[in-house]
Amino acid sequence: MSTTFKHDFTMMFVIHDALRRELELLARTTARGTGDPRRLVAGAAGWEMFKEYLHVHHGAEDEALWPQVRQALADRPADLALIDAMETEHATIDPLLDAVDAALADPARAGDLGGLVDALATGLRGHLKHEEEAALPLIDSVVTPEQLQAFGRAHTARIGDGTPRYLPWVLDGASTRNTDAILGILPPPVRGLYNDAWVPSYRRLERWPVSS
Repeated sequence: MSTTFKHDFTMMFVIHDALRRELELLARTTARGTGDPRRLVAGAAGWEMFKEYLHVHHGAEDEALWPQVRQALADRPADLALIDAMETEHATIDPLLDAVDAALADPARAGDLGGLVDALATGLRGHLKHEEEAALPLIDSVVTPEQLQAFGRAHTARIGDGTPRYLPWVLDGASTRNTDAILGILPPPVRGLYNDAWVPSYRRLERWPVSS
């Protein structure tokens, strides 16, 4: 991350990296030379978790981030066009998720799975890169700390009582610096639960038929 931000976007980058990690594991699963890729993906907890947490992230942005940025950019049509692009890119992802699910459910579409996963990976990776390189610097320049906190609360509300599974998932593979920064926000008893219960439970979960 070469851009210097005045706001802390650590969690945003960690979430994006987690989504990229799962895309790679999804691609490995569909490319396996043994077994039925449809059955492997359809039965993978990792696929369901990926979809759930992607919906959480994009839903929170649509609900609590983009409207705030739009309001701040009301007299800047060129910059508003970038937010339009973010929303348009979001709207292209759900049909790709649905198409993968349709291919998983229909044996006649088994041959479509690899291409659909490639399209999903290309589309989502492109969106994440576009957001990081263009949208986040713009957001950083116009939002207030209170607005970012509201976005964080909306994100947390969408996770609901799923935090014990979500937090180890999103921090899986994160740098020590980023992990310490995120866990440092939590009260000590919650950090204790994370280390003593949530992470061990997550590690016992076989998310994908292939290892990282």
